[in-house]
Amino acid sequence: MPPAFLREFVVTVTIAAPRATEICAPLPVLGRDVSVPLVTGGEVTYAALDYAASAPALQRVWDDVAAYAPYYGSVHRGAGYLSQLSTDLFEQSRETVARFLGCRPDDQVVFTRSTTDSLNLLAAALPAGTQVFVFETEHHASLLPWQHRGADVTCLAAPRTPEQAVAALDVALHGAPKGPKLVCVTGASNVTGEIWPIRELAAAAHRHGARIVLDAAQLAPHHGVDVTALDVDWVAFSGHKLYAPFGSGVLAGRADWLREAEPYLAGGGATRTVARGADGTLGVEWHTSAARHEAGSPNVIGAYAIASACRALTEAGLDALADREQRLLRRLQDGLADLPEVRVLSLFGDDAARVGVLSFIVKGWNSSHFAAALSAEHGIGVRDGLFCAHPLVRVLLDAEESAPGECGAPDSAPGETSLNAIRVSFGAGTPEEHVTRFLAATRSLVRDGAAWRYTTEAGRCVPLKA
Repeated sequence: MPPAFLREFVVTVTIAAPRATEICAPLPVLGRDVSVPLVTGGEVTYAALDYAASAPALQRVWDDVAAYAPYYGSVHRGAGYLSQLSTDLFEQSRETVARFLGCRPDDQVVFTRSTTDSLNLLAAALPAGTQVFVFETEHHASLLPWQHRGADVTCLAAPRTPEQAVAALDVALHGAPKGPKLVCVTGASNVTGEIWPIRELAAAAHRHGARIVLDAAQLAPHHGVDVTALDVDWVAFSGHKLYAPFGSGVLAGRADWLREAEPYLAGGGATRTVARGADGTLGVEWHTSAARHEAGSPNVIGAYAIASACRALTEAGLDALADREQRLLRRLQDGLADLPEVRVLSLFGDDAARVGVLSFIVKGWNSSHFAAALSAEHGIGVRDGLFCAHPLVRVLLDAEESAPGECGAPDSAPGETSLNAIRVSFGAGTPEEHVTRFLAATRSLVRDGAAWRYTTEAGRCVPLKA
């Protein structure tokens, strides 16, 4: 008989369904009770408000992984009990993710390392001569793989309304030559949190014979993603943003381009047979399933962690979680609106639908200085920089140039005008108290200034040692 954790897993993926919308508490996450030191003395419970970079793992996911860990074994070709059990769990995880994403019956779910890896995989699978259309507003993970792989890329200017985005894509596709075409678009911006008109963009793509891939890295942790309802051809996301650690991601969608492409990696697990020919060459028959692009020993624990997160979010109720997040977002927006020194960044306007991601600048502050003070003096973790979306942030800041460094790490001194921004992001594990603390700390810094002195070291603003 399978161990209890596996029996529970099989039952849950069969019967789980979203609960009716209801007021819910934050989901338990790792690190919720961690204390951090303050430069001004003492300690405080850490307020993690950088979910858009990596969300804390759900306690439920960690417990599921811990229960499975003693039964871990190699997958797919082992005759032993643990190997067979792990194989079942790995493939059931694939089915769970497909169900979570509302995949079509013939779609493939490929486990990858991340959203970046997923989109690079798809870029490597494009038919020869494919034309790719992206907006300059994309994260680098969805902006750069296509050109890097030699595709013909058209980069569209940042739209200022959802309707403008659809119209611009329609015009670009209408004037494109015949041949395979792919549109890549984010579901929710990692900079502004704004939700893009995915269904309308998919319809525009399909009107012109193009396919569309959805970068759901920021959308999936906050909002239900249904491949069938949205009518997208592929979707990509990362486990570490969906409350699951261990470096796994997903590419899910149409099987044909993936089945016909050269394997993403060459190696064991991707092959049906390998034989040496009489002439000394190697003959290889590759799998046509998702295994074709999963060469090597797969990250079974990572795949199971993603599936566990999908189950946990589904059982908690995606609508209830989204409603709670929107209440926190409105409180955050109202609090920042009371500070005239703060400018919230937006493409589509203040009333645009968005997830729990918001970026802003503060008049008279270097963004790195402000973020450092939030951390060192208040125990609040946010992010500053260009967020691996350099063209978008430059558009939002009306800047032709920005400070150099990985993802926009600044080199200017505290107090100088910043060409970067500050991002606050939250999700299913965020207590209301963290938003309250953030607003109080922001108000204090804006009105009273920092209580400590800071300097720039290795491109980062840090507190001076006492």
